[in-house]
Amino acid sequence: MKRIATEVLIIGGGIVGASAALALARAGRRVTVLERDLCGSRSSGINYGGVRRQGRAAVQLPLAQRAHEIWSGLRELIGIDGEYVRSGHFKLARSAADMQALEAYAEMSRPYGLDIALIGGAALREQCPWLGGAAVGGSLCPEDGQANPRLVSPAFARAAGRAGAQVIERCEVKQAGFDGRAFVADAEHGGEALQVRAEVLINCAGAWAGKLAGFFGEDAPMTSGHPSMAVTEPIPQFLPWSLGVEGGSIYCRQVARGNVVLGGGRGYVIDDSRARASHDSILSLLPQAVALLPALRHVQIIRTWSGVEGYLPDRQPVLGPSLTQPGLLHGFGFCGAGFQIGPAAGEALAELVLHGRSAVALDAFSMSRFAPAASLAPGASSLPVPERKIS
Repeated sequence: MKRIATEVLIIGGGIVGASAALALARAGRRVTVLERDLCGSRSSGINYGGVRRQGRAAVQLPLAQRAHEIWSGLRELIGIDGEYVRSGHFKLARSAADMQALEAYAEMSRPYGLDIALIGGAALREQCPWLGGAAVGGSLCPEDGQANPRLVSPAFARAAGRAGAQVIERCEVKQAGFDGRAFVADAEHGGEALQVRAEVLINCAGAWAGKLAGFFGEDAPMTSGHPSMAVTEPIPQFLPWSLGVEGGSIYCRQVARGNVVLGGGRGYVIDDSRARASHDSILSLLPQAVALLPALRHVQIIRTWSGVEGYLPDRQPVLGPSLTQPGLLHGFGFCGAGFQIGPAAGEALAELVLHGRSAVALDAFSMSRFAPAASLAPGASSLPVPERKIS
């Protein structure tokens, strides 16, 4: 059996875990990341690629604003731009009630600096000649944007490695616990047993994070979601913004090569780690897309895909200390919307390790909302880094 001793062990190499590793490694901490597949290949890599603040719940907006600043320096941070552009994010209304909801959101979010502009009536047709009649208005967040998750998410892990983190891919954790002196994770890597001991453990295991939390007596009511995604053949540029729809059901963006990325509906699970876009969801998606964007009529779909995302009942992540085990931190359950806030969530976890607190308030994301207060272990609600020697 191979053994590794480290200061901080992060389980999960998606955008949250990798950004935490990068921040900790840059601060001089010894960090090890264990990823069961390839870093950034799960929900961090299969998502739509929207980098949006608009539409998030108010409790997420401070974190989203911090992430917005991080994204502005993406190339300097991870070495590539990841096709990140601040194209703007336009949320469409298909009814008067939808438009009222967008107006209310614009007012609520005003203190957070999203600078949302409402567009309707003649102005909508003038600015958006590419829109079909299904849209009656919309709200534009001009500095929101889009990026390629298949480039960005793995690049965070590579940047963490360059900064000194030890990143081990295709390494599945079988068991984890605390032996009174250190966290101990037993894993399998390349057909061989691996044991990692650490002072601090960060659970960023995505859709599988509930199982890891369960090793420490915590019940995270996680469910899995499987988005249906599709991409078209390249067509002439016509779509300036990333699009969403009030109430959900469809979202789309056009990349520099001309392909249009579409999402909406649910796929189906193949096994514990794989999913596919469903035939029914794609057939439901396409007429909606044409009703909103007539330019897509007769355009060919060249690929569809899905993946496994972790969801919690209130559609908010768990981000912060364990209730039961001092030294354990959680960062999971981003409910299909973690790509934009992922870098800020990772840095917040790193701050908890380094300073015992985060610059962004995380109370709304506590595991305590799923457990009675009596279950809180002494000292578990804060995280001064334990002074332990690993043997």
